Amino acid sequence: MSNKAEGCDSPDLDEDGDLVVRSQRGEIDAFESLVIKHQKKMLNLAYRMTGNYDDACDIVQDAFVAAYKGIGGFQRKSRFSTWLSTITMNLARNRLRQVATEQQRHGLSLDVPLLTQDGEVRLELPSSAPTALEQIERHELQRGVQECINALEEEFRAVVVLRDIQGYAYEEISEVLQLAIGTVKSRLFRARAMLRDCLKGKWGGL
Repeated sequence: MSNKAEGCDSPDLDEDGDLVVRSQRGEIDAFESLVIKHQKKMLNLAYRMTGNYDDACDIVQDAFVAAYKGIGGFQRKSRFSTWLSTITMNLARNRLRQVATEQQRHGLSLDVPLLTQDGEVRLELPSSAPTALEQIERHELQRGVQECINALEEEFRAVVVLRDIQGYAYEEISEVLQLAIGTVKSRLFRARAMLRDCLKGKWGGL
């Protein structure tokens, strides 16, 4: 594993440090604050990986349960958000494998719901109210992007979700996925190319 450039994952720069220490002391309210702070980002991460809102909710719940049980052993060698993302990503990838196994066993295709449950997982809308047509077009664009993400193999999906959807630094992605930074960049390059091809096939000229 390469050195962390610019101290991206230095525990001294972890804005959650105080809450983590208090959580390790058994202060439940401190851990609840961590949940409130990170649950939306973890839900988005899980949803973008699985393409299924219900699965994403289950994954995030399991991730926070695992984090609560394991926080006593968290040594703060990385930021809490990176550690939590690793847990969430591992659970999401496990779920993808379970789905693939079920599909092979039963011969069923997966028709994933998109942007359900009152839109808790969605892109931010502009401040001015969009027209009905603009809402439909935006929804269709989001649907198309997610369908193309779903079409990626797991290893490519993971890097593009972490980098392009969640905005993680290469160093964080390297730690979350346990990959060399060079491998992360190589997979991201290929994933972006595949996404472009997929989106061009849907709309052309992108």
